[in-house]
Amino acid sequence: MDDVAFVEVSSPFYPLEPFMSKNHWDRYRQYVCECEKIGLTLDVSRMDFEEEFLRKMKPAMDRAFAAMDELEKGAIANPDEKRMVGHYWLRSASHAPTAELRTEIEETLAKVKAFAADVLGGKIKTQKGGKFTQVLVIGIGGSALGPQFVAEALSAPGSEKALRQADSEGGSHSAPRIPHPALKSWFLDNTDPVGMSRVLAGIGGRLGETLSVVISKSGSTPETRNGMLVARQAYSDAGLSFAKHAVAVTGVGSKLDQAAESEGWLGRFAMWDWVGGRTSETSAVGLLPAALAGVDIDAMLAGAGACDAITRKHEMMGNPAALLAMMWFYATGGRGEKDMVVLPYRDSLLLFSRYLQQLVMESLGKEKDLEGRTVYQGISVYGNKGSTDQHAYVQQLREGVRNFFVTFIEVLEDGASEAAKLEVEPGVRCGDYLRGFYMGTRSALHDVGRESMTITVKRVDAFTVGVLIALYERAVGLYAVLVNINAYHQPGVEAGKKAAAAVLSLQQKVVSEVCKSAKPQAAPGSGNGRTAEEIAMAIGAGDQAEAVYLLLRGLAANGRVKQVEVGTGAIFLKA
Repeated sequence: MDDVAFVEVSSPFYPLEPFMSKNHWDRYRQYVCECEKIGLTLDVSRMDFEEEFLRKMKPAMDRAFAAMDELEKGAIANPDEKRMVGHYWLRSASHAPTAELRTEIEETLAKVKAFAADVLGGKIKTQKGGKFTQVLVIGIGGSALGPQFVAEALSAPGSEKALRQADSEGGSHSAPRIPHPALKSWFLDNTDPVGMSRVLAGIGGRLGETLSVVISKSGSTPETRNGMLVARQAYSDAGLSFAKHAVAVTGVGSKLDQAAESEGWLGRFAMWDWVGGRTSETSAVGLLPAALAGVDIDAMLAGAGACDAITRKHEMMGNPAALLAMMWFYATGGRGEKDMVVLPYRDSLLLFSRYLQQLVMESLGKEKDLEGRTVYQGISVYGNKGSTDQHAYVQQLREGVRNFFVTFIEVLEDGASEAAKLEVEPGVRCGDYLRGFYMGTRSALHDVGRESMTITVKRVDAFTVGVLIALYERAVGLYAVLVNINAYHQPGVEAGKKAAAAVLSLQQKVVSEVCKSAKPQAAPGSGNGRTAEEIAMAIGAGDQAEAVYLLLRGLAANGRVKQVEVGTGAIFLKA
């Protein structure tokens, strides 16, 4: 090992004195929320609020607690769409407001578990009579980010599967063993043809062993529909029936549901209008892909349910979701004045910040409050992972603009792998360095007035993942009440969809016009071509010449129209 460069532990990157401060210790003991039942600790001592802030905010938080109680009882919590909000019922059906809803939740969960067991056990077979070995999840937004986060977190070394291995070898973990080999997860989560081709190339000759899970509440989401059509064509090209390898997770009676029924797909699982995409991980949206990937979904639901029970408490310091929401309010002035940087110190949690981007930003990023006043609310979220972030953007966090607060996520157990046991220096392991970098970064930021909080969990397993999902879902709900917004609609997303539809409609008109005969005085060699501006005028879209040009440029790059010369004066004609 002569070629290995060692770092002197006696010369740490950051000074140790801050860790020894009695003031820091006293404040830590005062402002740490320890939740032993869910294996989670929230430390907000490095947020520089005063005790008076919590006292002043208590009436507002009491109102938030009351609003969340009413939400869970079935009140219309999404007034714009006149809908209940019931993702909390998914992990504890007994809290659902009606017997009918409780039955639907319980039956859907039982159906998910039975189907996954039949697939993993080989009872449900491929078209050619073999066992499924791969699962292709086709979705967008909450129908993909949640399943991707869970798959990454619970299939990485040192997480769920490693814990099960340790258990089988007599280790201390009690996670249940997988009775059958799990399926490898793949995702089509965009309408990018290059990205979809890459995924399908990765599956390669195993397409006949691949179960496709198509997820869309309405059944008409363009990105998901496109992904399904590309996948369907790939199966067809391989001489396979898509229907014999597909299941749908969708709203009852949707276009997708109707297609799955008429074509005889392998299964159909319900989505409900009272569960939003970004809060759907504990519904069939997230549970089916997770179960097929070998995740213990009972443990994940148990973790989410246990966190729900704790975060229903009407108290600040004993309720980590309330404390988290309060820190968001403090850090951002209740107006989104700072960004939320999420830094998990474990590779398996890399996608957690992406998952939280949708949950937090789609929920809280609103122009209007519940009274219709313009407020421009929201909290921007970004993050990487420790200690990678120390070689990326921690430099700016420490010395740049003070427009953020940090949430560190610390994982105590390093697992039982050989990498975890190896001493890289006498008495020092890789995990010690990871913890040292977290503590050093936390201290270095606080030394220069950069605020942070830390969520500590024992390990990354299905129970913990359920806890984290429920923790942030509740924090988002409470914060939304504090700032008086509807966290459960997404008018900005809908506006984007409508704008995209308008662009595609314009493209159809452009292509149709290009295919017509054009002006006789066209430039030499251009045939009957015209400029983008002339085409825009011809279709009655003279004020959209820019959009027409951009569309024509993209069409020309893909050989669908012919472009003569380059630049804004280029002439376009039929290919």
